[in-house]
Amino acid sequence: MKKPILVVTSHFVKPVETRIDKEFEVRRKADGTPFQPDELLAAAEGADALFITPYDKLDADFFKRVSPSVKVISTNSVGVDHIDLQAAAERHIAIGYTPTAVTDATADVAMLLLLGASRRAFEAQELIRSGEWTLPRSSALLGWQVTGKILGILGMGRIGQAVAKRARAFGMSIHYSSLHQLPPEKAGGAVFHADPSELLAVSQFLSLHAPETEKTHHFLNAKTIALLPPGAIVINTARGGLIVDDDLIAALKSGRVAAAGLDVFEGEPKLNPGYVGLKNSFLLPHIGTATVESRTLMGMVALDNIDAVLSGKPAPSLAAVQTE
Repeated sequence: MKKPILVVTSHFVKPVETRIDKEFEVRRKADGTPFQPDELLAAAEGADALFITPYDKLDADFFKRVSPSVKVISTNSVGVDHIDLQAAAERHIAIGYTPTAVTDATADVAMLLLLGASRRAFEAQELIRSGEWTLPRSSALLGWQVTGKILGILGMGRIGQAVAKRARAFGMSIHYSSLHQLPPEKAGGAVFHADPSELLAVSQFLSLHAPETEKTHHFLNAKTIALLPPGAIVINTARGGLIVDDDLIAALKSGRVAAAGLDVFEGEPKLNPGYVGLKNSFLLPHIGTATVESRTLMGMVALDNIDAVLSGKPAPSLAAVQTE
């Protein structure tokens, strides 16, 4: 039986690669470099499916030009902001994603950033690795304790809820703002704010977990930063485009925001160089899902989506066009 043709734009963990080779006739760039848009379109000619990552930007023009043979595109991510879902729907191309596979790994990194930023972990690492650590002083590297503080969560989906669960174990109180209020059994006592401005006003720590949309793009800017309590700490494991970098950098420099823990950046892998020189910015290179377990599960779910669509069966997770 002839295998379906699958265009693969990256390399994945071994179990996922093994399954790809077993189930598909694979097309990928031999040199391992990313596909340019025209190269991806050429590779898709006559293909049945594409297996992509968030670094592959599929806009309306892509869907106008892509081969009619393509029936499904599955992205190795929970975010689908790199794909024009409306244009895909108009071409009747199913879009698979991996919403349930990244929850715990990303929530763990959010807590790593929260603790690392609040306890000045970057500065501490720098001090000890440079050999400049001397006898302790009472004022040296004083950070901020999380116990008893309010954690504001913007976007109380799976990851936001998982972060809330972890933060409660550290004695934090949870407030949140989201499109919909959670039922009591899921909220776990968290306080809901229909207006995000009200959330900001109480958030001694603010963790961003909302998707990037027209409404949330550059949500955190000079105006909204001014609503935070003085000395608040900002965490972002969602999308870099939720933040106006220059405004957050200015607030970090002035001390209006005490510290930030960031795993995502607008325009990544490039980032605003203003962050690099700031000792109160705790930075990670988008490793929220970077565990063997998470990346394996993500790849398998993405392939399950492709298999299901090509077989005419219900897929585990297909993205729908947002109507709100």
